[in-house]
Amino acid sequence: MQYCFQTYNSSCTKEVRSPAVYVVMYISAVAVVMLTVCGNLIVIVSISHFKQLHTPTNFLVLSLAVADFLVGLTVMPFCLILLIETCWYFGEKFCILYKTIGCIVASVSVYNIACIAIDRYLAVCDPLLYSIKITANLTRIAILHVWLLSVLYSLALLYFNGNISSAEKHNTCLGECLFFINDMWSMADIIIFMLPCFVMLLLYGKVFIVARSHAKVISSFKEQLPFSHERKGRISMKSERKAAKTLGMVVFIFLMCLMPYYICGFVYADMNLSFSSIVNNFLTWLVYFNSSLNPIIYALFYPWFQKTVKLIVTLRIFNTASSLITLFQ
Repeated sequence: MQYCFQTYNSSCTKEVRSPAVYVVMYISAVAVVMLTVCGNLIVIVSISHFKQLHTPTNFLVLSLAVADFLVGLTVMPFCLILLIETCWYFGEKFCILYKTIGCIVASVSVYNIACIAIDRYLAVCDPLLYSIKITANLTRIAILHVWLLSVLYSLALLYFNGNISSAEKHNTCLGECLFFINDMWSMADIIIFMLPCFVMLLLYGKVFIVARSHAKVISSFKEQLPFSHERKGRISMKSERKAAKTLGMVVFIFLMCLMPYYICGFVYADMNLSFSSIVNNFLTWLVYFNSSLNPIIYALFYPWFQKTVKLIVTLRIFNTASSLITLFQ
């Protein structure tokens, strides 16, 4: 049996693996981190640089990409090391910082995606209201509130559960970095995080129902419309439906990554048990792994993302007036 710190009697036990397994796991970890950082950095540069992408929806995507970029840069590397080594080697103070940043970016991601669901709902189900009321400035204000409230909530959650002032008391042995939350805060946290998730599902259910009904209406009336109007209507609705489907996939994958952590936390809290640190570390990593998947979704389903990658890689974004390049009609 090996320990995280061999010279301390109170050290946690360490999971022992063969050198070949360690090599494969660390190579995979580096690949995931690089994908997360580089993929989200491309999204950030694309939306920030190209004027045509300065829309309310894309500003929400930008905010989500910033949160995902911070996950890949500051949280995911240490989460993967903890998952591979099964020991925390970075000290108590850095453990507090790790938990704080992780909690903040998780909160930001949840409420950014909830805002994206509301944005798509209004765009498809009430396009007249959307075009008049939902402006870039309003979206920026909403994003600012999301980040501010996420920071305040995360700090309160950590502080009132002793994760900042007495973090070492919650670790059963040397080499742990546990996130402690009491029963009352646990229920509040589940409600605060799960409620937006159910709202997302309800809104996207409504979006796809309305999108299908719109498609049927356009199909039934297209023969009565002049060709130019018919073509514009088809392109507009097709664009909105495609955006809704793509962002709906972002929401679905996000929920699939997030749900296991909260379901296990709820079940084991209800049974008054604690699940193993390995399972806890894996489920935490699964939440963060969602940050790696979003750029892949954009690359597969957004033609503008594919074009901006080429422009960034070939350094054409440094050309004069490159921000005015037309990415789509």
